[in-house]
Formats: sequence, C-alpha cells, structure tokens
Amino acid sequence: MDLAANKRNAIAFYQMAYEGHPKEAVEKYVGDDYIQHNPLVGNGKQPFIDYFERMAKEYADKSIEFVRAVAQDDLVALHTHQIWPDGDEYVTMDFFRFDANGKIVEHWDAMQEIPDETANGNTMY
Repeated sequence: MDLAANKRNAIAFYQMAYEGHPKEAVEKYVGDDYIQHNPLVGNGKQPFIDYFERMAKEYADKSIEFVRAVAQDDLVALHTHQIWPDGDEYVTMDFFRFDANGKIVEHWDAMQEIPDETANGNTMY
C-alpha cells in the first residue's frame, strides 16, 4: 500500500465529489465495488453519484476544509471542517478502505454539528 498516495486520493475523491463532480470522482478513484455505510446513501457507485449531485444542487455554497488525513494499512481517515450555506458548521470523520490497486472500495463516516460554545474552549478540528 502506498499510504501517501491513498491519502492524496481520498482527499481528491472527497473534494471532487463534495464540489459537485461525483461521477468524475467515482470514475477516477473508486474500485469495481463500493460499499457504503452512511445510512443516507445506498451501496454502489450510482447511489453515491446521485446523492452528491443532489447535494450540489441543494447546497451549492457549502465548503470543506481538510484538517488532517491519517493512513494505516488499507484505510485512510479524513478529518474535515464543513460550512453549509445556512451558516451551520460541522466536523466530520470519514474512513475509506482501499483495494490492492489503490482504489476506494468502502466508506464510513460520522458527522457532528459544531456547537456555539465549548466547555473546554478547544475547536473540534
């Protein structure tokens, strides 16, 4: 496994899809099969494309910042800060599993809205 390449590819894949180009992202970065664990998105490539195309139309002005990427074995974890058009901010953790060819074949995620105040004064990202 090329961990540095997997990190670059996970970021490029997510950014491309997030910015409204999920079909191109899938064509370039996804393997033959794509297993999805986000309960709002179906398994496979086309449900992923459909979901992100809808998101691009409904939330065109959203933004994403990739805070960190961690790779181990066949997994890459991305920690992001997202700002949505209504001003809501979210922190996310996305995990991608890569196959032996360096293609993404599985995805898990968790998303949490960033509160206005924190007890510790630290950011979530």
